[in-house]
Amino acid sequence: MLGSRAVLLLLLPWIARGRAAPEGSSPAWVRGQQLSQQLCMLAWSAHQPMGHVDLPREDDETTNHVPHIQCEDGCDPQGLRDNSQSCLQRIHQGLVFYEKLLGSDIFTGEPSLLPDGPVGQLHASLLGLRELLQPEGHHWEIEQTPSPSPSQPWQRLLLRLKILRSLQAFVAVAARVFAHGAATLSP
Repeated sequence: MLGSRAVLLLLLPWIARGRAAPEGSSPAWVRGQQLSQQLCMLAWSAHQPMGHVDLPREDDETTNHVPHIQCEDGCDPQGLRDNSQSCLQRIHQGLVFYEKLLGSDIFTGEPSLLPDGPVGQLHASLLGLRELLQPEGHHWEIEQTPSPSPSQPWQRLLLRLKILRSLQAFVAVAARVFAHGAATLSP
């Protein structure tokens, strides 16, 4: 039987790289909590306030496949205690989806959208959380996410607002999941 020091030494490379623990053990809940809270703040500050804007409700190719965290994903306290992998996989799928959207033409070409701007910071933070959820050598099965079709310049402002509002809702739930995990499931 390994002593506690030996186990710590075995996990040290995972902790040093800021990655989640290998499959079969618990993820880095505290680091996930920090990254998801940062992502949440960035999602809310990524666009300039425009007052009240009623967004059209029509379904379009860009936003009709938006991922949602649902009851069957096991993100509730009992589901996380029993097996957090299903929930973490759903969060990972959502992060991949939003990563594609943030890298699309909808979010390129304006000064506020440059790499050092708010959307660039949001994209970098999203990548950090996604990498935490997918350690090297472990690949989640990802549902086929369609790439967004090219948008017209006149569509981009509304599409950005719709995408950012949807992202805000998604990361708010993800942040709650990581906060619960950090408070109750961390060693």
